[in-house]
Amino acid sequence: MEEWDVYDKHRIKTGKIVPRGAELDAGEFHLVIHVCILNAEDQMLIQQRQPFKKGWPNLWDVTIGGSALAGESSGVAAARELLEEIGYQADFSNERPAFTVNFPRGFDDFYVLKAAIDLNQLVLQESEVQNVRWASKQEILQMIDKGTFIPYHRSVIDMIFDLQNKGGVHR
Repeated sequence: MEEWDVYDKHRIKTGKIVPRGAELDAGEFHLVIHVCILNAEDQMLIQQRQPFKKGWPNLWDVTIGGSALAGESSGVAAARELLEEIGYQADFSNERPAFTVNFPRGFDDFYVLKAAIDLNQLVLQESEVQNVRWASKQEILQMIDKGTFIPYHRSVIDMIFDLQNKGGVHR
């Protein structure tokens, strides 16, 4: 069973560890990471979640996402999830997230990676990912409007694409 570190509102570990999905007390938070891979054609690698996934079944999502496990830093969690979900290796040990979004139960760290990737070389995690493809910002925003993409705030998608030319991107 996966376990998560619990953080306070200042993102300091409290020393408490809880099983995945446990109800957190007021003032307790957990860490989630996302990696967004962009290519030279100004497209993002997106993934379609499996139909049997508890959260957001069949919807499309950014390249990868998941919770940091107990003892993991944000960068370690990002590298692990990227390798697990699509079989792609990247080292984030010396990287900070491009940005963080606070949500009611935690912190969403977003890493933005610029890379040329052959989709045929990826190994999809059957328990998580049913499909991957490249999509432009406009396509993703249209998918959000249609309800076929996880309903991120449009400004989050804009920021991911805007950051590729303004720093904060892992290459």
